[in-house]
Amino acid sequence: MTTEHFSHHTFLSPFTWRYGTAEMRSLWSEQHKRGVWRRIWVALAKAQAAAGLVTPEQVADLQAHAKQVDIARAHAIEAEIHHDLMAEVRVYAEQCPVGGGIIHLGATSTDVEDNADALRLRESLELILTQLAAVLDALAMQIERWADTPAIGWTHIQPAEPTTLGYRLAQCGQDLLLDRAELRRVRDNLRGKGFKGAVGTSASYTQLLHGTGMTPAELEALVMAALNLQAFPVASQTYPRKQDWLVLNALAGLAGSLYKFAFDLRLLQSPPLGEWAEPFGRKQVGSSAMPFKRNPINAENMNSLARLVAALPRIAWDNAAHSLLERTLDDSANRRVILPQAFLATNELLHRAGRLIRDLQVNEAVVARNLVFYGPFAATEQLLMELVRAGANRQKMHELIRKHSLVAWDALAAGASNPLTEQLAADPAVLRYLPAGRVLELMDAAGYVGDAPERARALAARTRP
Repeated sequence: MTTEHFSHHTFLSPFTWRYGTAEMRSLWSEQHKRGVWRRIWVALAKAQAAAGLVTPEQVADLQAHAKQVDIARAHAIEAEIHHDLMAEVRVYAEQCPVGGGIIHLGATSTDVEDNADALRLRESLELILTQLAAVLDALAMQIERWADTPAIGWTHIQPAEPTTLGYRLAQCGQDLLLDRAELRRVRDNLRGKGFKGAVGTSASYTQLLHGTGMTPAELEALVMAALNLQAFPVASQTYPRKQDWLVLNALAGLAGSLYKFAFDLRLLQSPPLGEWAEPFGRKQVGSSAMPFKRNPINAENMNSLARLVAALPRIAWDNAAHSLLERTLDDSANRRVILPQAFLATNELLHRAGRLIRDLQVNEAVVARNLVFYGPFAATEQLLMELVRAGANRQKMHELIRKHSLVAWDALAAGASNPLTEQLAADPAVLRYLPAGRVLELMDAAGYVGDAPERARALAARTRP
């Protein structure tokens, strides 16, 4: 078998070597694709042997040479005939002196290619789901670890009420559970074209099977059972291209969840917040110009790749919507790009997300400092409720707390510590309803997290099988 070799002296996709795992690259390789094509031709020949159209010896010959893919030879033939699948047929036929003459009998190209694509989509979704399970498991451990740790919450990127670190991570877990459910649904509903011929009417198979006692539907069922793949009940020359759109939409949904996690990490790693950080190697370089930099390069990479995945469903939408009448070929070239890219980019996203989640660095001192710094503002809600329960007028107390808060914000802006707790604990209007000691207790925001720890742990339990 002749093998082609490529080097860095020519353009290579970053997915060839930089992004994605070897396992996912293998699934979208020419070698694997042509191996699946041959597997389909063998299954078709077996079904035709059952109908008496071909001999067992011909089938055995195809099986004996099914793994002898010779891409260089196929490319040489393709350069002459300009048809990649027929080039593969000819190479396969050259290798099979007994069965070569019956390869692809009655079939059209997409009877092979579209069933092969459906099988590769399923294999790739299985790999993504396996990776996602590992990410969810790592996330569950972190949720449980930090379920009780209070931290200042942020809404509108402004300090809000406290949450817990585990509860914040649980939001990511909940999104990923939704993604897992959608990926499973799409995987379980994947269909192949089946074997329906040039425009989906099974005309070639009807003629071929005439007098054999086997119907085209029965032939199709035999082949698809051998492939362990269901077929669409109706199809044109191709399977409905909407299936590609559904797959890419599911991947884009997962990419969106991972994007949010990575973006949150980038925000929390910025020095003004400084609560989280991605791991940084002892010899890692953050900047060519600024030696002190510790840039969140993995999270940034995730955001970059996720944007790509998010853009790809639009191309699949166009392919589905523009598949005019029984088919057009204007989807073929871009499908060679968007399907592997979507899976390889998502594959890389999950790889990096797993590492960031497992090795997430939390600066507990900074988390506590930020809670002390901003927490008194959040604690005013529970103080307000207690004041009203003690008989105060809610609207008057709301305005009083608002005015004290503005003064406290000015103090923070000037570099001072937050004076809000002391101000409220000394205000006569507040002390009329609550003693100073009780005010100080209520202004401690660390305990104002509701049932977040319990909800976080419950979510963590759901992420595991």
